[in-house]
Amino acid sequence: MNECYYDKRMDFFYNKTKTDTADEWTGPQLIVVLCFGTFFCLFIFISNSLVIAAVVKNKRFHFPFYYLLANLAAADFFAGIAYVFLMFNTGPVSKTLTVNRWFLRQGLLDTSLTASLVNLLVIAVERHMSIMRMKIHSNLTKKRVTFLIISIWAIAIFMGAVPTLGWNCLCDITVCSSLAPIYSRSYLVFWSVLNLVVFFIMVVVYIRIYMYVQRKTNVLSSHTSGSISRRRTPVKLMKTVMTVLGAFVVCWTPGLVVLLLDGLNCTHCGIQNVKRWFLLLALLNSVMNPIIYSYKDDEMWGTMKRMIFCSSEDKSQDRRSSRIPSTVLCRSTDTSGHYIEDGIIQGTICGKGDLGDKGNS
Repeated sequence: MNECYYDKRMDFFYNKTKTDTADEWTGPQLIVVLCFGTFFCLFIFISNSLVIAAVVKNKRFHFPFYYLLANLAAADFFAGIAYVFLMFNTGPVSKTLTVNRWFLRQGLLDTSLTASLVNLLVIAVERHMSIMRMKIHSNLTKKRVTFLIISIWAIAIFMGAVPTLGWNCLCDITVCSSLAPIYSRSYLVFWSVLNLVVFFIMVVVYIRIYMYVQRKTNVLSSHTSGSISRRRTPVKLMKTVMTVLGAFVVCWTPGLVVLLLDGLNCTHCGIQNVKRWFLLLALLNSVMNPIIYSYKDDEMWGTMKRMIFCSSEDKSQDRRSSRIPSTVLCRSTDTSGHYIEDGIIQGTICGKGDLGDKGNS
């Protein structure tokens, strides 16, 4: 029967896996990592707090898409907390940690990153449902959205706790990872492959959205003369989709590949030399999410700017300016390509269920 090492400190496991945590986290490299990490975390806290506050404050955001967006912001805010905890418990300090404290450090990271990823997937599916059915929002009720949000966090917490629950190498140090000295290599393979599969699903979903909008736009252009803005719709949509997918690929894929290589016990891949930089890339994803999913929405950005600068604009004028685009898009019968594109970027698609314009119909 294998001996278990629950009472050992992390220096025992780092020595067993021959992982050096001191030399690589000293000097200019450490300063650069900590400076970038601190800046990113501060931005995560501020920007995602503004997103959540904007959704709560603006009643026009009280729809499923924006509830999920706020939950994504909450997940990214939690990611900032996880990275702050990591910065104070990494480098030479890692060897002094107890097993439970190290599990907590990694569990926070796994939970936050999983929550962000699952949120992105749910938002993509919600947008797909709305666009395919030509509705302002999907048929998600508040109860269903609440259930989705609870499920997202349940999945994230479970994934973060899986190694603690038993999928580790405390009782069999021969299968320990080098990047995560008390994680089993098989778990790293499972976790990285699972996330790559989710990434693939997101790619498929957004490709279907783009192809659908492009097809509708082509049908529209064959029956109408079309305006310049409508002709540019596919280009705008492609830029949005490429921004979303490009950010995910750049920020997540390198780290997932490194974890996969470590899980496959690649001893000559030099993963120890790049792990901290890929960790910063994963952190950067939480920085970019509020920019991609929120700042492209003019009304969201306007609400956030008003909160930042504490402006006291006339409310009636603000309501009139915010309702004009919705009224124009919903009443126009020959601009389907345009309002589909706006719906993807801004989270609203005009239709019979537009609550904002029901009183004016």
